[in-house]
Amino acid sequence: MSILKNRKVLLGVSGSIAAFKSAHIVREFIKRGAEVQVVITDAAKDFVTPLTLSTVSNRPVYSSFIEDDQKAYGVWNNHVEMGLWADLLIIAPASSNTLSKMATGACDNLLSAVYMSAKCPVFVAPAMDLDMFKNGATTNNLEVLAKRGIEIIDAEFGELASGLVGKGRMAEPEHIFAAVEKYCLESSPLYGKQVLINAGPTHEHIDPVRYLGNNSSGRMGAALAKSAYSMGAKVTLILGPTQADLDIEHIETIHVISAKDMLEATLSKFSDAHLTICTAAVSDFRPLTVDINKIKKVGKGSTMTIELEHTPDILASLGTLKKEGQYLIGFALETENGPSYAKDKLVRKSADAIVLNVLGKQGVGFESTTNEVQVYFAGGHEIFYPIQSKDILGGVLMSLFTKHFHLRNE
Repeated sequence: MSILKNRKVLLGVSGSIAAFKSAHIVREFIKRGAEVQVVITDAAKDFVTPLTLSTVSNRPVYSSFIEDDQKAYGVWNNHVEMGLWADLLIIAPASSNTLSKMATGACDNLLSAVYMSAKCPVFVAPAMDLDMFKNGATTNNLEVLAKRGIEIIDAEFGELASGLVGKGRMAEPEHIFAAVEKYCLESSPLYGKQVLINAGPTHEHIDPVRYLGNNSSGRMGAALAKSAYSMGAKVTLILGPTQADLDIEHIETIHVISAKDMLEATLSKFSDAHLTICTAAVSDFRPLTVDINKIKKVGKGSTMTIELEHTPDILASLGTLKKEGQYLIGFALETENGPSYAKDKLVRKSADAIVLNVLGKQGVGFESTTNEVQVYFAGGHEIFYPIQSKDILGGVLMSLFTKHFHLRNE
């Protein structure tokens, strides 16, 4: 999962031989989960076709205020709407002509009008021949744009279309992605913060083939981890043995089995965490002894007694170690007296917040993809979130915690 996931990217393509790389740029942003809309100038069509860009973006490509096939119907391409739609505007390649228009405010085509209307961060990747790039006018235009807050993805050194060797090549698509991702990361609300989350079940073995456990999917914890990652945090997920597909490939994940394993892994990362969220459904008990061989049936109608002991209390252990500037959140799944148990847990385990799930309602529970929660903060503040997908709720809760605990990167 990339920090670009679900971002709306407006890609402007202007007239340069480097326009042939724009299809690659589109594909790579889409692979990272972004939605890409292409606006192309007439000059760029000499180097790459709108059909190519439409095919790779799976969206129509716009090049003028009124396309030829729209004239009879009075339909036009609204540059203001496009400018407001975008989370990011990336002009790559940015020709000398396009840079000049941007610097001076000339607005004679759809791309320049979209740029003038955009409210989002703007990136330009210049592309032109050596002498054009070194020309004082180009240098001036880039300086003007940089002073206005435009992000300049610098041209690179290499062989140019003219045969000359020098600076002027458009940055390679991989370098463009890296620059955009770095910007998005560093401007994200949780940039510089470390978030620690545990999730899923734990298994406490009875013998080599049987265990005590539960059917927690880990989806709620994974949703919180993905949301924290998308907000720029460095995230560590301590994950119990779940079979659910959680889409967490870009998140540092430590896989554990037992409650003891989960405690040790969580403690190893806790001291550096600004925010720790314990969503795991940890087994409360484990067998006092574990058979090294599979336990056999003694006979028909026979019974077996297993002596149990408490597993370590992870949330309470962290509560005793918490320092100033660290925030600790626990989850509680209850079948009765939920509010009372949650408030007691909040105080008893020195947590800063408890998120309560009440089992028994349709759409709420371990294997469900939806959830409904009540959040209790130390100090008495409470907030209820009705049933919704766990992925959406993960984002809502992470935004709530970021605001409540003043974690935002300023």
